[in-house]
Amino acid sequence: MAVGGGAAAVLGLWWANTPAVAGLDGWLTGAGRITGLLAGYAIAVLLMLMARIPALEHGVGSDRLTRWHSMGGRYVVGLSVAHTLLITWGYAVTEGTGVVGETVTLNLSYPDVLRATVAVLLLVGIGVVSARAIRPRLRYETWFHLHFYTYLAAWLAFGHVLATGNEFIANPSARLAWYALYITVALVLIWYRILTPVRQAFRHRFTVTQVVEEGPGVVSVHISGRRFDLLRAEPGQFFRWRFLTRELWWSPNPYSLSAVPGRNELRITAKDLGDHSRILARLRPGTRVLAEGPYGSLTAGRRRRRRVLLIAGGAGITPLRSLFESIPAAPGDLTLLYRARAAGDLVFRDELDDISARRGARLLYCVGPTSVVGDPFAPRTLAALVPHLRDHDVFLCAPSAMTGHVIASLRAVGVPSGRIHHESFEF
Repeated sequence: MAVGGGAAAVLGLWWANTPAVAGLDGWLTGAGRITGLLAGYAIAVLLMLMARIPALEHGVGSDRLTRWHSMGGRYVVGLSVAHTLLITWGYAVTEGTGVVGETVTLNLSYPDVLRATVAVLLLVGIGVVSARAIRPRLRYETWFHLHFYTYLAAWLAFGHVLATGNEFIANPSARLAWYALYITVALVLIWYRILTPVRQAFRHRFTVTQVVEEGPGVVSVHISGRRFDLLRAEPGQFFRWRFLTRELWWSPNPYSLSAVPGRNELRITAKDLGDHSRILARLRPGTRVLAEGPYGSLTAGRRRRRRVLLIAGGAGITPLRSLFESIPAAPGDLTLLYRARAAGDLVFRDELDDISARRGARLLYCVGPTSVVGDPFAPRTLAALVPHLRDHDVFLCAPSAMTGHVIASLRAVGVPSGRIHHESFEF
């Protein structure tokens, strides 16, 4: 609602400053001005979604914010490219010149247009590396750091809008509002992305105490400190961790809490999925840590029904293991269904068996390739495995393909979407 209201206000600026539109050049230029204004506004919204505001992270969920950010990025790139093409074409028609010649003239003669062109190229480049066909081939750290060019693009575009936008040149109120929008976004980013992690580091003194091998390629990192109760971390949530070693200090990576947070100890568990997670196995006790968070909304607070079903796939067991231990449930009302390709891929098996016995909870392992064990998430199979499935709240954490399949099956057997709680651990 707020985002839509802002977009309407931006369009209102164009409307108030445009007495009439006539001719092909007028329509092209008008469309170019509209797309440019919307692109400038959309990039501010995009940056706000990247600010890791706790209220949004907890209320909306990090995976949903990530999807919104991805969708918003496509809008920003599309609007920016459309603005560039439409304005250039419109001016070319007005001047009676070719598009190529007008492109050169605009970049060399108009204030800040060259900077805006660089901004558009940066945004297109970021969009390309984020495309589904390319993103999985990049290391998370590479993809993460390339996104910092979004800040540079926003700064370059900001000056261009104020220098050449007819809506701002003779309208001090509009200029003030535009400054206020971008300054607010900048302050929020600085507060939550920079100052808050530093403040938490001094307050809590995060330090690695031990690294435990949980299985082939899987390690748990125990982190001690002080006054962790002030973090208000809940089972099911995650932090973005920056380990202060030569190899890891420059990249914050997301890892979920794999045990109920204690007053002075946290535990995370990581599978060897890349260079960062592989290096965690070599961490030494005493390593200092910066932590951003907690984030995520896959918590017991979303529960609405007495019966609870947890469904974990692969590394998705990490946040669900802490929920399995802590979510309030009477004996027989809590079920964990854990899917793995092979027995060696099961993590926390001894811990899960112990929790199941202590709590009187059902624990179902589904191990092996689909060709051997069948599809455990087919609607009929799920309904047979979990009696009264429609009366459950379902917490789901798994790879995206499995998540989509499970959600479709749950809906098919009558579980309302409002009682299917899921977050992806893929960023």
